[in-house]
Amino acid sequence: MSADSPSPVERFETSLDALEVSVTRIEPRTFDEALRDVVLDPETVVGTPLPFDSVSLPDWVDDEPTPATLEAATTGVTAASLGVADYGSVVLPGTPDGSEPVSLFQDLHVAVLRRSDLVGDMRTAIERLGPQLREGHSAIVATGPSATADMGALVKGAHGPKDVHVLLLEDGGAADE
Repeated sequence: MSADSPSPVERFETSLDALEVSVTRIEPRTFDEALRDVVLDPETVVGTPLPFDSVSLPDWVDDEPTPATLEAATTGVTAASLGVADYGSVVLPGTPDGSEPVSLFQDLHVAVLRRSDLVGDMRTAIERLGPQLREGHSAIVATGPSATADMGALVKGAHGPKDVHVLLLEDGGAADE
């Protein structure tokens, strides 16, 4: 990469901006505060356990949601296993604890991504995901808020969240190219 080329993090932020997705770079020690600043209502947040050593969900996030709490929640918080800089996409792994409903049913989805899990392009993402997918695991590649124009005008939130916010954890690792 030349000195004039944007870094994967800068490309990711530019791609997210084009999708009207907010991103906040944070240090692990500021995770709880940053999450509280992003959520719609701290009383109605659901999430799935985060598989990171440096952060975990605060106590005010319901990490064992029932169908009733999923329906009442305004914000869902899940981990992203990869980010794709060129598209502003986040890869959301299917998990036994139900990350899919937590990431899809609420008005706001907060994806938590480690900087070291950011790759430059889709080819690199597929190379990293390939072994897991061949073993039968699943993942959603999400690019921006849900939107459809099936019935004419563009409608956000028809098949998923109306808004997405990425919390990008500065974990000391270099983003792969």
